[in-house]
Amino acid sequence: MANVVVVGSQWGDEGKGKIVDWLSERADVVVRFQGGHNAGHTLVIDGITYKLSLLPSGVARPGKLSVIGNGVVVDPRALVTEIARIEAQGVEVSPENLRIAENASLILSLHQELDELRENSNTGTRIGTTKRGIGPAYEDKVGRRAIRVMDLADGKVLMDRIERLLAHHNPLRRGLGVAEIDPQTIHDELMAVADKVLPYVDSVWRLLDEKRRAGARILFEGAQGALLDNDHGTYPFVTSSNTTAGQAATGSGVGPGALDYVLGITKAYTTRVGEGPFPTEDTGEIGEFLGTRGHEFGTVTGRKRRCGWFDAVLVRQTVRTSGINGIALTKLDVLDGLDEIRICTGYRLNGEILDYLPASQEAQATVEPVYQTIPGWKESTQGARSWADLPAQAIKYVRYVEELIGAPVAMLSTSPDRLDTILVQDPFQD
Repeated sequence: MANVVVVGSQWGDEGKGKIVDWLSERADVVVRFQGGHNAGHTLVIDGITYKLSLLPSGVARPGKLSVIGNGVVVDPRALVTEIARIEAQGVEVSPENLRIAENASLILSLHQELDELRENSNTGTRIGTTKRGIGPAYEDKVGRRAIRVMDLADGKVLMDRIERLLAHHNPLRRGLGVAEIDPQTIHDELMAVADKVLPYVDSVWRLLDEKRRAGARILFEGAQGALLDNDHGTYPFVTSSNTTAGQAATGSGVGPGALDYVLGITKAYTTRVGEGPFPTEDTGEIGEFLGTRGHEFGTVTGRKRRCGWFDAVLVRQTVRTSGINGIALTKLDVLDGLDEIRICTGYRLNGEILDYLPASQEAQATVEPVYQTIPGWKESTQGARSWADLPAQAIKYVRYVEELIGAPVAMLSTSPDRLDTILVQDPFQD
C-alpha cells in the first residue's frame, strides 16, 4: 500500500475536497501538513455538507485518525469553533480521532490584527490575503518567537513566551500607530481555550512513525495550490508556507521516504483568488461563463474567483516541483457546450517563447499566453463514470492535457458527486 500526498497543482480551489474525501474513505490516517484556516475543503457525505478549514478531511469519517501536523499554524479559537460546528452536525470529535502536533505554532488575535493592518494599508504590501493572521504567525515561527501548542499546558511558561513575543510586536504596533498589547490580554485569550485544545496534543512525528510501521495507509492533504508556494509560486503573491509535496514530510515529521505517491488535483480550466499574475485570465465572456458554470466562489471567504483557460505551462511546472505521479482532473463538465477550447502551451516574453513561468515578478506580470485551440463538445460529460460515457472530443482534450503536462490522469471528476469519478489508477495501489 502507498502513502499518498494530495496537492493542488494550480492556485488552489481545484476541487480537492471531493478527491480527498474519496481517498480518506480508504485511508487510515489523514494529515494536514501546512497552512492554517485560510483555506477550506467542502465535503458532501451521505447528503450532508461539511465545510472544513483547519480540521483534516478524515475527521468527518468514523474510524479515521485525523492529524494536524507541525507545519500548520493553528488558531486555537478557530479550531474550537470549527470542532463545535461539526459536532453540531453529528460528527464526534475526540482524542480518539484527532491529534494536534505539540510543536505547531499558534495564531493569535494580534496576528490577525496585523494582517488586516497591512492589507488595508497603502504601502504596497497588499497581496490579497484572507486577513486571518496566517502570514504574521509564520513570521513569528521563523523568527523563533512563536507560541506553540505545547506552551498552553503551563501558565507561567506561557506568560514567558507571550512577553518574548510582545518584545517584537509592541514596538511594531507603535510604529503602525496602534496601541500596545498587555501580556495578560493574550494570556487570558489563550487560557480561555487551552483546556479545549490540550486533550488533542501529541508528538505527531512519533505517532505517524508508529502508524506507518504498523502498515497504516496515510493520506497527506495540503491546503493551498502549489503555485502559492512561498518559494516556487508567484512570489510575493503567495501564501506564507511551502505548499508543494515535499512539505508533507517536513510539515508532519516523517521522512521523505514515507511519501509514495503524489496526486496533483488539477482543474480543467484555471482559477485564482486574490492578487497576482494570471496569464490566462479572461475578464470577458469566457471568464464569466467559467465562473458562473463552475460556481467559482471561495469556500472560506466567499470571494469570487478569477477565471481563465487551462494553463499547461503552470501545471507542467508543478508536476516537476512537486514530483506529481498522476493528476485528478476536476470540473471537466464545466467545459460542456463550448464550441472551441483554448489551452495555453507557452508564454511569449520580449519576443521569446518560454515553456516555463519565469521567477521574476515583473516577467510574470508581462508574459503573454500562447494558445492552441481545439474543438469543444456539445454532449454532456456531467456524471460520467467511465471513459465510454465521455464524448470523443472530451477524451481528446484529456489526452492533450496529459501530453502537455507530462503526467497521466489518475482520476477524472465529472461532477461534485463523489461517485461521479472515473478511476484510472488507484493512488493507494501505486
